[in-house]
Amino acid sequence: MCRNIVPLHNFEPAATDEECRDAARQFVRKISGMTKPSRANEAAFDAAVNEIAAATRRLVDGLVTHAPPKNRDDEADKRRARSADRYEAIRVYQQAKKARREDHPARSAS
Repeated sequence: MCRNIVPLHNFEPAATDEECRDAARQFVRKISGMTKPSRANEAAFDAAVNEIAAATRRLVDGLVTHAPPKNRDDEADKRRARSADRYEAIRVYQQAKKARREDHPARSAS
């Protein structure tokens, strides 16, 4: 899943139209492979964002849950913590890889 698209269901206050549109834009960027479409593709890109934003709004509005609403700040803190863990794991892996290369340098041809 694209890490920039965040859950929108079961928050208090409810997800805004802007949040639905932002999620739709991220989705279209991901599947199209472009962050900003060319002028030739702008109409198709914008139409897709509009359609997906509308579908997202309908979905979020139609979902039902008995769970208590989530706190946006708490959920954002959890996302930041997961991200920090991910980047720390990458940093540790890269350090270990570098150490292995330094311990076993490539042998030059004689």
